[in-house]
This record gives sequence, structure tokens and C-alpha cells, in this order.
Amino acid sequence: MGAPPAVAASAMSAPAAACRVLSLIPPMTQLNTPYPSTAYLTGFLRSRGVAAAQDDLALKLVLDLFSAAGLAALRDQIRALPAKQRPDLLTAFDAQFERYAATAGPVLAFLQGRDPTLAHRIASRAFLPEGPRFASLDVYYDPDGGDPLAWAFGALGVQDKARHLATLYLNDLADVLREAADPRFEFVRYAESLAMAQPTFAPLAAALAAPPTLVDASLQRLTRAAIERHAPQLVLLSVPFPGSVYAAFRIAQTIKADNPAIVTVLGGGFVNTELRELSDPRVFDYFDFVTLDDGERPLLALLEHLDGQRGRSRLVRTYVRDGDAGSGAVRYINLAEPDIPFAEVGTPTWDGLPLDRYLSILDMLNPMHRLWSDGRWNKLTVAHGCYWKKCSFCDVSLDYIGRYDGIAATTLVDRIEAVVAETGQTGFHFVDEAAPPKALKAMADELARRNRAISWWGNIRFEKSFTPELCRQLADSGCIAISGGLEVASDRLLKLMKKGVSVDQVARVTKGFSDAGILVHAYLMYGFPTQTVQDTVDALEYVRQLFDAGCIQSGFFHRFVCTVHSPVGQNPDEYGVKLKPLPPVSFAKNDVGFIDPTGVDHDSLGVALNKALYNYMHGIGLEQDVRRWFDVKVPRPRVPRNFIERALAAH
Repeated sequence: MGAPPAVAASAMSAPAAACRVLSLIPPMTQLNTPYPSTAYLTGFLRSRGVAAAQDDLALKLVLDLFSAAGLAALRDQIRALPAKQRPDLLTAFDAQFERYAATAGPVLAFLQGRDPTLAHRIASRAFLPEGPRFASLDVYYDPDGGDPLAWAFGALGVQDKARHLATLYLNDLADVLREAADPRFEFVRYAESLAMAQPTFAPLAAALAAPPTLVDASLQRLTRAAIERHAPQLVLLSVPFPGSVYAAFRIAQTIKADNPAIVTVLGGGFVNTELRELSDPRVFDYFDFVTLDDGERPLLALLEHLDGQRGRSRLVRTYVRDGDAGSGAVRYINLAEPDIPFAEVGTPTWDGLPLDRYLSILDMLNPMHRLWSDGRWNKLTVAHGCYWKKCSFCDVSLDYIGRYDGIAATTLVDRIEAVVAETGQTGFHFVDEAAPPKALKAMADELARRNRAISWWGNIRFEKSFTPELCRQLADSGCIAISGGLEVASDRLLKLMKKGVSVDQVARVTKGFSDAGILVHAYLMYGFPTQTVQDTVDALEYVRQLFDAGCIQSGFFHRFVCTVHSPVGQNPDEYGVKLKPLPPVSFAKNDVGFIDPTGVDHDSLGVALNKALYNYMHGIGLEQDVRRWFDVKVPRPRVPRNFIERALAAH
């Protein structure tokens, strides 16, 4: 049934040559594919002659926790609890421990693609112990006593059915781990409340000072193994999300406790958005430097500084603490130097990452929605930043959005071919804020000229440049899916958002993609300033019609959050709202509350929106009045029930 995870973990820890720079992916990011920041930085540093390596501690942590040894440690922790303090979930796990211990390794090997024939046993529903997560299958109950999942997988979809069941099994184990060992544990949003929009470092400091949990102890052991294997002089920790901050600090804490001489650097998306007013010196008990925005130029300056080629005052976009320790003041240093052009950042490399150990999980039975967690995708960027950069809810004032920098199609396809040659895999996820139509067309032309076959998907704007002809060309180039922001499906609010699209335009563009055989995901939003209950009901009716007309196949409703870097946060009067005062900030600053004169309870409406959307993605309830999803009385939609049909026919 393939090597068990404990063996795989030891195989991944074979000695390696000492490196100058080690980039680490901290828990938790994603399980199906490496987060791309370390691949970009490692590729760039190597292109500049720096000995650089990378490792994924997020993946290794999950494989360690859910190995036979990890589950045994979890059982021991459960048995140490008084019987009266064990909820039914833990009691059931303990009672079925031998089955979990026997199946965990094979399940992980199956999800890694190393033991596909196990699918038949998993799909039989007789192999895996089934905990509370399997109750979600009741929504697909077959009154005739048949297979409740037959509608999704049919008679031959054994692999996908087994992967969905194996995912439920992993979620059950995560629930047990959370209940018994670490209530903060999540596969993605791990301990995010300790970091997200926290004005002070105090909650994080308290958590880091607490005795290590079972999860912490595992992460400490894996950190020490990575440091021993790579012997770095400098360690980069890239934290893209609040849910990877706590673990990044735990990793740095372990490094500093064992070898204070190793230089630690914090960067990534979370830092770039939330730590722009950092002043708490305690952060520098863990990290020697904190860098903002793209890491290439700050890292070059830092390496020169460490080599004695420049003084500390000549660093770029970097926070430091004056003095060796204690309460030394935090200083931000930014020598004005140009960023590295996107054409010169080099080709990302996945060398050193265990590409055969990532887990393809299937938690949503929607064919488009699954792409985020199923399959190992090579992640690339078509261009730096956003060519539109006008949306009023977006962080358009920050570098990762506001500085648009494209590259020639030949350069992009050169990178594609280099990545395919290195990984042996031809699937790509373009992680742009919004991939430019002209650049995608040029890429399609270049792929055709080279007769290069790939599969790809990415994020776009639903703009009129995506004609049916271009959609078909992109499909021919390998495009299998696209995602884009419809946000609030209201022409009034889309105009206020400066989105640059209308509802009927979105319908035409998405239908063009769907007709070309490309799956479409819509990012949706509720709770935007001045949005009324009527606006919300109308928006859901538009969304229902888009699903019904086959324009979109997937979607997700996000609750609008005002950020200090967005046009709404910077000019609230233009959007009819007042910002709530923020407390003094010494750590994270991003989300800001606001007072909307409409007084709508958007949180209660959001429950109905997400319930409706979940059903629409499974083809359920599309013919019904949208008001049925709400628990409170709401007005009748003002949108004609054939609005989208008429818009498509008129076009």
C-alpha cells in the first residue's frame, strides 16, 4: 500500500548540502501543492548565484501528525484526560483507534497518488472508520436505498468518490486533534485569530510563551530536522495568510533557541498588508529582519548588508530593532532602490520540495470548486500587480496590486517550459490578481506556435475583451477554468465599486467561457457599503439565473471587509459610511470597522446566501424563488426572472 508517512518523512529528511538561504513554507497554507513564494525566491536567488534551498513544513506537519506514530501520540493525550472530560468524539476515536492506525498511512498514500488501487476499498464504505464528518453525505440521501453519491460519481467515478471519502476521514481526524490537543488547529486557518488584524503582539506573545501543544512539539521536531539537513545561515519565513503566522513564529522561536546565530527573516502577504506600522520590539525576539512587499530587492540588500558590503542604513523596505534585545526601538529602513523588473526575477523552482507527497483532497463535489485543493498545480504569474487597480474594496494602494509590470509572451512560455521540464507536470495555476486579456491571448498564440500542450486556470476580470472567439482560443491553449469577481451582482453597487463591469456583461462573458468548455467560478460579496436587503435579494436572483443559464458553475460569497489600504478605507465619505476608530496599533493593522447608515444585519443574510449557493453548486433549487433561502421575511426580487436569458439573447 506504499510507504507509510513516517517512512516518507524520514526519506524527505536525507542530508543535504549546506545552503546560504533556506526558505520555509510554514503551516498552514495548502496541502495539494506548494505555496509559490519559496519557489519564486529560491529561483531568483539561485539566478543571482546564491546557494538557496526550500522546504515545506506545512506538508510535513500534517504527514507527521496523521502518521501511525502521530495518531498514537494523539491517543495517549486523549487517555491522559479524565474520562468525564472526553467528549463523544474522542471516546469514539479511542474505541476505533486500531482501525485509524491501520488506515491512516494507506489513506495518505492514496491521496498522494501513490496507491490508486486502494480507491476500491475506500469507496466500498467498509474500509474507513466513519466519524461525524460523514454525516454531510446525508444531504445526498437516496430514498430508493441506492448510493447517495451516485449522482456525483456515477458507476465509474471510483477514484473521485474515494478521494472525497478519504477527505472526510482526514477532517474527522482534524476534529479529534482540535478537540484533544490544540483547539487552534485548522488545515488552512491555523490559529489565525492570534494574528489577523491584532493591534498588539500580546495574544501571539502569550501563545508563544505557553507550553507547546502536541502540534507545537511536532513542528519543533520538524524544524530542527530541516535546519540540521540544510545547515542554513539565513532562514526566510513567508507568511501569506494570518493562518500561517503563529506557526512561523514557533519555527523562528525554535531556531533562535537552538542557534541564535542563524538569521531569521519574516515576509509575505500577511506582512505586506498588516504589518506596515509595526513597532512592537518583541517581534524581533524571533526575527532579525522583517521585509515588506516583493522580497527580491530587500533580500539582495540584506545579503549585501550581512556580507559587510553596505551598512544597516542601506537596507530596502526592512524593519529592524535597534540594540541586541529587550525594548530597543523598531526602525523602518528603505533605501530608494528600484524593484527587480518582473522579467528579471527568474524562473521559480520547485527543486527540493517533495512533489510526490502532496495530498489531493476533494472536499467539495463541485467540479470547479475542487481545483483549489485537488491536484498539484505549478503556480505562475502572468504579470505583476493588477492592470485595472481601481476596485474600491481592494488594496490598490499596496505594491502587490498597484505596481503593474508585465512580460513578453516568449518569456512567460519559456518559464512554463522550464517548469514542465523540472517537475514533469503540465498543469498550471496562474495566481494573478487579474490576468490581462492581451497577455493571455499572446500566451495562447505562443503556446500554439511552439505546439506546447498544457492545462491551466487562473483569475481574470469579466471584461468585454474576453470575446467568445478569445474564449475558444484560450480553451484551445489549455484553459480549463477561470475565476473572476462579480462581487455584488448589482449594477448600482458595481458602479460604486468601480468594478468596470455590469451584470449583463458578466453574463455574456461567462457564457462565452462556459460555451468554450471552460468552468467558471464567481467571487461574490455581500455587506458592501449602502447595500440594502433589496440589493441582496436582487443579487441572489442574478446569481441564481447565472447558474441556471449555465454561465457559472461555482461561486463563493465573501463578507465585505473594509481595509485601511482600500479606497473605501481611505475615503469612506465617498461610500456613505463612517469608519470606527482603531485602537493604538503596534502590530497588525488591516481590517477596520465601519458604520453603514442602512443598518442591515448582513451576517444573518449571509447564512441564506451561502446556503443558496451551496445548493446551486450542486444543481439544487435553481427553479425556486430565492426568498425561500432566508429565515426572515425579505422583499420580492425586482429582477425579472428572465433577465439573464434576455441579456444573452440580445447579445
